[in-house]
Amino acid sequence: MSDRPRASLRRILEDLGSTVLDVAASPGELDTEVTGVHIYDPLDELLLPAGGILLAVGVDRPDQVCALLDAAGPAAGVIVKQPFDADDRVRAKVRQTGVAVLGLTRAASWAQVAALLRSLLAEGDVTGSGEAPIDDLFALANAVCALLDAPITIEDRSSRVLAYSGRQDEADASRVETVLRRQVPVRYRRMLEERGFFRQLYRSREPIYIELNDDILNRAAVAVRSGDEILGSIWAAVREPLSPQRRQALADAAAIVALHLLRQRAGADTRRRLRADLLSTVLAGGADAAEAAGRLGVASERLCVLAAQLSGDGDLDAARRESDGQRFCDALALHVGAIHPKAAAAVVGSVAYAILPMHGSGEEEARAVWVAESFLTRVGPRHAANIGVGRMARNLAEVARSRADADRALRVLRAREASGAVAGYTGVHFESLLLQLADLVQAEEQTPTGPYERLLAYDAEHGSELAATLRAYLDAFGDVNAASATVHVHSNTFRYRLKRLIEISGLDMADPDARLAAMLQMRIFGR
Repeated sequence: MSDRPRASLRRILEDLGSTVLDVAASPGELDTEVTGVHIYDPLDELLLPAGGILLAVGVDRPDQVCALLDAAGPAAGVIVKQPFDADDRVRAKVRQTGVAVLGLTRAASWAQVAALLRSLLAEGDVTGSGEAPIDDLFALANAVCALLDAPITIEDRSSRVLAYSGRQDEADASRVETVLRRQVPVRYRRMLEERGFFRQLYRSREPIYIELNDDILNRAAVAVRSGDEILGSIWAAVREPLSPQRRQALADAAAIVALHLLRQRAGADTRRRLRADLLSTVLAGGADAAEAAGRLGVASERLCVLAAQLSGDGDLDAARRESDGQRFCDALALHVGAIHPKAAAAVVGSVAYAILPMHGSGEEEARAVWVAESFLTRVGPRHAANIGVGRMARNLAEVARSRADADRALRVLRAREASGAVAGYTGVHFESLLLQLADLVQAEEQTPTGPYERLLAYDAEHGSELAATLRAYLDAFGDVNAASATVHVHSNTFRYRLKRLIEISGLDMADPDARLAAMLQMRIFGR
């Protein structure tokens, strides 16, 4: 058993390897425990907790790095984009502060390294102890790499990379891209599917050998199973078929990986359920909200609630919807956590909720809307989602109201059939009220009354469109020319229809209450 911290800088560097990170300047030992990942924003005050890793986006000069090291306090490390020249000033500052400077390879993006680091930290949390488990996926990948003399990746059913070994630079460009993105590129996955390799892999209980083209090394692969369930696969980049001994080693590794994935899934499910339960308690705003907020480590004052939901996933099976929803929520949690260390997110039901602490600028809801919009921009069209934003809650007792606001704003977006949209509650307040009125009308089985009812009955009997004429007229504030253009008739024809509908319905156009009643009924009954 190792006595190093489960998430030390040394372990992260060993697991990620020089393909992603390298040491630019070291204070000596690299056994500092890493507690979280944070993104540098020059516009925000730098409040970095002990053990945090700071992603120094846009920082490339030695004097800037020295200033960050002074401000980073008890951080574990600062990551800068390569190429970076750590001069004598930087090295001296590193020794003085004890904060390491790491270099991120030029080919990797900040989003990729944030996801990699967060995955490694979550990996360490599975054990609940201070030691790295014997069957840790990265350690196992390195062990299989040594046995097979080939670089290894361990992937899930969606070809997302869960862990990988060293020596990836000995493989081909597709493998390096896979490791950096933590996902097999679509073009390679499609090629494997079209040539039937996935079908062959999942049907076989033994390792298979896959011959590719001149640009890509061949692969040896084995499915990772739990009974009949496929959990993932192990892939080795090789130049020739494996010997019988190495085939057996790969098969044995698959059994160990299966145990690890099952345990990891159980641990992750338990933690997620606990976070969801605690967040649900905070959102309810009852007597237990303060205790739940304390256990979650979230702020208790000046909060906004975000309610996010994937759109357009009705055609997916339940398991895929749940998986996509949880992955989306993980991305949301990373995003709000980078903005404020006391934010939190979890899936409650089918909605991903986030609690976001806000500064007292007086424009909290607008700021929260901006946070939501920036998140959807970052995740891109791959996650078609809508987000509703509640009003600012001054304390935990008002969080339930902010959550209700966010739910109502999200419902307005669904009613609009929007996708990839954000709405603050105050911006959609009237639409939300109309939806609530429609709920009341439906629950009490109410029907149209008065002039509007008479118009609907006349239209149904005679095949006319007098109700549509009235709606166009009211929507155009009585502008006959604009209203007639809306329904595509001549203005004289429109005037005749308007006169006819007044005769039939008995609607007093001079009475503002009568006009309002007709407009509300048209909106609520949706005819």
